[in-house]
Parts: sequence; structure tokens; C-alpha cells
Amino acid sequence: MGKITGFMEFARVEEGYAPVPERVKNYKEFVIGLDDQQAKTQSARCMDCGTPFCNSGCPVNNIIPDFNDLVFHEDWKAAIEVLHSTNNFPEFTGRICPAPCEAACTLNVNDDAVGIKSIEHAIIDRAWTEGWVKAQPPAQQTGKKVAVIGSGPAGLAAAQQLARVGHAVTVFEKNDRVGGLLRYGIPDFKMDKGHIDRRMAQLQAEGVIVRTGVLVGDWPKDSKVTNWAKQTVSAAQLQQDFDAVLLAGGSEQSRDLPVPGRDLDGIHFAMEFLPQQNKVNAGDKFPGQLRADGKHVIVIGGGDTGSDCVGTSNRHGAASVTQFEVMPQPPEVEDRPLTWPYWPLKLRTSSSHEEGCVREFAVSTKSFAGEKGKVKSLTTVQVEAKGGKLVEVAGTEKTYQADLVLLAMGFVHPVASVLDAFGVAKDTRSNAKASTEGAGAYVTNVAKVFAAGDMRRGQSLVVWAIREGRQAARAIDEFLMGSSELPR
Repeated sequence: MGKITGFMEFARVEEGYAPVPERVKNYKEFVIGLDDQQAKTQSARCMDCGTPFCNSGCPVNNIIPDFNDLVFHEDWKAAIEVLHSTNNFPEFTGRICPAPCEAACTLNVNDDAVGIKSIEHAIIDRAWTEGWVKAQPPAQQTGKKVAVIGSGPAGLAAAQQLARVGHAVTVFEKNDRVGGLLRYGIPDFKMDKGHIDRRMAQLQAEGVIVRTGVLVGDWPKDSKVTNWAKQTVSAAQLQQDFDAVLLAGGSEQSRDLPVPGRDLDGIHFAMEFLPQQNKVNAGDKFPGQLRADGKHVIVIGGGDTGSDCVGTSNRHGAASVTQFEVMPQPPEVEDRPLTWPYWPLKLRTSSSHEEGCVREFAVSTKSFAGEKGKVKSLTTVQVEAKGGKLVEVAGTEKTYQADLVLLAMGFVHPVASVLDAFGVAKDTRSNAKASTEGAGAYVTNVAKVFAAGDMRRGQSLVVWAIREGRQAARAIDEFLMGSSELPR
């Protein structure tokens, strides 16, 4: 604890944003991070709470009070060492994590939480600037080979951990660039893809081999799943060539909306829309790109993916953007005595919403209508909760103009083709079935095949993916070597 009375003396300071008129003209990151003095002052707000619930609120169990204290004492190099001890990629989480650690902060009981995410952001950016982030190749090789399928945060975290203890790791990615949904799901204005490239250079220096454009298993039947693979490799071949295989792909099967008019042109999944813009930003040519220019855009789904569609549509120059959420509008301030230290239900307004968006709550879409095969409008109805279900409110139907409709209602499970190729058993939600506890942690029903991240737990946060990748790496190391010194 840097300063005993800091939490009483200093107010929380949020990271800044570039002005809306400026930032919507491009796809660059626009968050203005804390400077060194601001970070020191904010770290002083970390109190001597006895039991730091932030540690357990954080899925990777970041040692938050320790790095806060180090920042206060201006020992930035030690701070990044503490941060890296639990989190392989704090530049990812420092930008796009919703910060469940802050919800669990003891100060959050009756005051503003410590700005943990902003301090983490400041630490890792300082570390890169100072050249403290270096490759850590192993002292010796084990002779064991591991295949990691998927190069999102779970796959990359596992690959790095396994390479650092001497295993020969090959990462297989079906898309043309590394990063998974970090690369093609999250807009560049939220996280510049240079952060992924920089980490990949580190991983390759540590011995990780990356093969992009390679699909494991058969081509998926759903052509709408993001996939720019140029070749395939069979599950049997990987099982023959490697001593262990980790399935760490994303949960990419989008939730659909089967209502009348769904087949009209102009109605697309968010994951058809967002990756195309990221590819264009990377310098690729994309004929027929889905764009919102001059269109009345309806985004169905009130979560982060929907917010990303809002921000991208505004940058395209949409005539209007409206976002629907089927649940009722939550309170602006949570009931802290009831929810703390858990993740609270409250109204969350993103930077994309602030750029221009009409938000409608407790709305369900009943049908789409169009002309000459193209969507032109949709009809909604208000809903309310009764008997544990959402029921329509009579007389509340409303029609909206819609030239482009983006379905952002979440993801139901991973693409089945990869799991089916290995014969991996699935749970009731069609995810890979594997426990996280005991001797068989992260092991599937198939010999030497493990599963982690969204492919095992379903759609989740980047920070949860990193946690599962790290834990799966330890489980694989134990499986290969009989014991492991990797942290769990």
C-alpha cells in the first residue's frame, strides 16, 4: 500500500478519449492513457483492505495491490514483472477487459473503485517503451511437440507458457493472420493490431512456430463463419505428429434470429461485418465489403459486439444507428450492498454509444420486410418479464427503417467441424467437454487432446481465455513430463 490515506485524499481519474468528431474519422485507438504521475496518484488509492477481493475478482488472479504499490514507489520495472507473472498479455486486457477486478475492489463498496485497468495499461505501455518486454526462450528443449489450434488469447497464452518450458509448439490458425477474435472480432479503434504482431514476434523468438491459413478438420458447412484458410490438416495427422493437442479456438457460431424476412439481403451477422473492416484496415482489398455508408443501421444485441458494430457503422458514415436490447434497461447505478464483490447489473454506456446511437431496451424483433429482396424495415414489439419469461406487450408494435441489420446477439458454441474431426465429446451447450479441476484438467475424452478457452467454456472474456490457456498449458506440461513448474 503506497499511501495509507490515499483513498481518502484522491478521486478516481478516468482515462481520456480523443474528441468524437476527431476519432470517428479513422480507426486508430483513441484512449488517452494515464501519465506516470496520474498512475502514481491512482495507485495511491489502493487501500490496506486486508483481503484484496480484486485478486479473486480477476480471472487471471493479477496481484493487484503489489503492482499498485510498485507504481506508487515508481518501480515500474518490478511492476511489469509482477503483472507478467499472472498475465501474458496485459496490453490486451488493459485495453479491452471490462475489469471485473474493479467491481470487486473493496473501495467500490461505497466509493469509486481503484482504476486498476488504467494502471495496468500504463504499466505495460511503459514496459514496451523501455524495452523491458523481452523474449524468454527455454534453457533446454524437452523433445515434446504440442499443437495448439487457434491463435486467440487462449491459444497464444498456452503456446507461450509451453514454449518457455522447452516444448516445441506449433500454432495452427485458419485465418490469414494470427489473433483469432482479437484480430478479426475487435475493431482496431479499440485495440490496434500492432499489439498482437509485437507479441507474436516475442513468441516466435521463444520458439513458437505459427502456421496461418490452415484449417483443422473439414471445411465448415456454414460459409458465414470467418474463414480464409487455404489448406486443411486432418485431426488424425496432428494426433500422429504431436505428443499433445490443445483445442483453443473461439466460440464463433453466431446466435441467429429466425423470424419472417430473415433471408432478405442486408441482414448479416456481426462477424460477417466486423472482420471485413479489420482486413481493409490491414491493407487488404475486399471487393463487396459490407458497409453502412448513408444507411439506417439496426444493431440487434446490446453487448460488446453490438457496441463494436455501432462504432464501426459510425465510422462508415451511417445515416442513423439504432441498437436493440431484449432485456429491460438496467439501473444507472448498481445496488452495491447487494452485488459487491460480484459483477453488477447496471447500465453501461460505451465510447461507441457516445459517438452516436439510439438505444432501445425491452425490444424484440418480430419480422423483417423488404423490396426486391432487400431489407427496408423491421417490426418490433416491447416485451416484459412475467413468470420467468419475456412476453410481448399488446399494442406496442413499432416499425423502423432499416437498410442494414447486424445480428450481434452473442455466440452459441464453437464451429462443430473441429470438435467433430477429433471426436471430442460435447457438453449440453455444444462446447468441448472438459473439466478444469483435478488430474484430468482440460482433458477431453480423446487421448492427448485438451480444450481451453471459448471452445471449452463458451463465449467469454479475453481475460478468461488467457487464464484457461495458462492453466491448460500447465495441465499439458504435467501430462507430458509428469510434473510442472508452470503456475496454475
